[in-house]
Amino acid sequence: MATSAVARETVFALRRQIAKIEGTLSERLEASAGAAAVDADVSPQTLTLPRNLTIVRRGLAVTSQDAFLSTGAERLDAALSGGLPKAALSEFHGAATRDAGAVAGFVLALVSLILSQGPRLPVLWIGTSEVFREAGFPYARGLHAFFGIEPEQLLFSEAPRLLDALWVAEEAARMTALAAVILEIRGSPQRLDLTATRRLHARAQSAGRPLFLLRQAGEPEPTAAPVRLILSAAPAAARQTIAGPLAGSIGRPAFTVAIGKSRTALPGQFTLEWNPDERIFEERRGEQGWSQESAPERPKNPVPVVSASRRREDPAAASGAVLAFPALESPAAGDQPSPRERPAHRRPRRTG
Repeated sequence: MATSAVARETVFALRRQIAKIEGTLSERLEASAGAAAVDADVSPQTLTLPRNLTIVRRGLAVTSQDAFLSTGAERLDAALSGGLPKAALSEFHGAATRDAGAVAGFVLALVSLILSQGPRLPVLWIGTSEVFREAGFPYARGLHAFFGIEPEQLLFSEAPRLLDALWVAEEAARMTALAAVILEIRGSPQRLDLTATRRLHARAQSAGRPLFLLRQAGEPEPTAAPVRLILSAAPAAARQTIAGPLAGSIGRPAFTVAIGKSRTALPGQFTLEWNPDERIFEERRGEQGWSQESAPERPKNPVPVVSASRRREDPAAASGAVLAFPALESPAAGDQPSPRERPAHRRPRRTG
């Protein structure tokens, strides 16, 4: 019996050390006699824990249910073991710059959920000048109408360089006067490495606030974020009325959410709709997100994207020799400016 207890304590200590290195273990978990049930031979289904605790990773770590932000989509929350971690760094990827609107909309919806559960503190959005020029800024009226966020609650910090943006994000992540911090980066810069993300993740953990990392047109790279979601816009369904779907209308905003990285979940893909009235996500099931009965017919484009050539099957002309422009000749008589236009035509161009 004593040998079994010593072996159990040794295994538990090794698990705790591994979990500390990976950053998945809460400091509240202590090796004690009451934790003897956390064993490799005990399945999660038969594990008895208090009601305010939940398994995070197959018996490796235990944390409170309040540590997760539930999206409202049951299958996605179940795949993420309760939702997105609140006090952590979370990544949101857009494959191309054109997906920046979908990524920003999804994160703003998460901010709306955070503000509805706690004090309505301001949110700081940090980005470089490059990403703000490419992706733009959120629309003030849309913030209030779709997410219930007042425009004065969303603060922006535009940094000229990525190094400055990372410094601002680190300093802001340690502040408890902010509900959340958003850092938006474009591409795959070298300075956004594993060390930088570890610092951001540690600051978010110590402050108990979420830090959302938006990666626009970036490649998936090793980071310290426990969760990485790949986002894109999904086709909107028809608007629902009392008489049924309204043909030709555009319904709620929809997102295609793929789990690209998670320490607790397997890869999966979901189609979520944001309900701006209830302020919650709802999953859309069925083929391409619709049920078989309500699947709309996709309109066909009657005009081809590139018109076919009339002379040959290949619409692209063969490349020819590159020639220099011929010397300019005197204009024809019909191209001469009229007497009324001649003074303006001869006027020198302003240089400043």
